[in-house]
Amino acid sequence: MNVLLLIFGSVLLPKVYSLQCYECLIGAACSNSQRDCPTGLCGTTRVISYVGGSKQVDLNIKSCAVAEQCISGSINFGVAKTVLATKCCSTDLCNNQEPQVSSDTSPNGKKCYGCNTENCNAVMECSGTEDRCISALAPGPGGGKQRVKGCVSKSVCSALSVKEVAANIGQDVSCCEGNMCNSAGTTAASLLLLAAPMLSFALFF
Repeated sequence: MNVLLLIFGSVLLPKVYSLQCYECLIGAACSNSQRDCPTGLCGTTRVISYVGGSKQVDLNIKSCAVAEQCISGSINFGVAKTVLATKCCSTDLCNNQEPQVSSDTSPNGKKCYGCNTENCNAVMECSGTEDRCISALAPGPGGGKQRVKGCVSKSVCSALSVKEVAANIGQDVSCCEGNMCNSAGTTAASLLLLAAPMLSFALFF
């Protein structure tokens, strides 16, 4: 009897629906490959990272997504900056369009401590949607940790609730709202030091 129930159940019950999304990951050629996405969302993310004013990363990533990854904004440590834009959707193969990354670099009145080539105690003007200050411990020389500071968009701060996002920026990551509110700690900086959290953050998405 139990065997019959299992047989009829497998025939008569509808299959569990799984969303179909396009997939194009880092290091792979973008094609029309598809995958099942139990997360319920498809996503397309454009990520551009700059170090010392030079573009280091320009990626277009397609895959499954969770709601916390559906963000657009930027994180700017002064001499290193990452800008990202994500489109999320919930119908089959809907992630076939490339999102537009904001090109707004005009100052917005917000000021935070940020990093130059010598230290991370420089006053910097935030731009675009960067309406928060950020502070994080990033890998330093000799395996130590050094604090980096800068401007960040509210949406990126909200994504820090996802531990993988926070971990790819650094340790002890915090955002604050007041001008110059990220002043804790005396730090030195190098382009290599600042590149690490920027590139890791880009690669997470």
